[in-house]
Amino acid sequence: MPNWHPRNTSRARILRCEATPAERTLWEHLSCSQQGAKFSRQMPVGRYYADFLCRELKLVIELDGHSHDVAPERDAVREKWIWTEGYTVLRFTNAEVHENIEGVVTAIRLKIEEMRSQ
Repeated sequence: MPNWHPRNTSRARILRCEATPAERTLWEHLSCSQQGAKFSRQMPVGRYYADFLCRELKLVIELDGHSHDVAPERDAVREKWIWTEGYTVLRFTNAEVHENIEGVVTAIRLKIEEMRSQ
């Protein structure tokens, strides 16, 4: 019988309510499957939380702000675990979202198209 662990949905709900401006901006472009894939915000992936997750494609999108600058080694451990579970991770900075949202959205859309064509 597989191990089942309940998701911490209350923590995910808190993270969604406390979304950064960059997360809110990107969500405007990812919600309602606008890029050809359904994304959810602040979804548990193991013991971690993905900023944005497409379960179908196992695609994680992470936005890096100040907290990522403080502990980059923590991000490396987290990302390695996510990769070993078969997820693809796209990482953008908050500055990229604010200064070049069209470029970020294009990169995401191209990755989705690439993953669907495999």
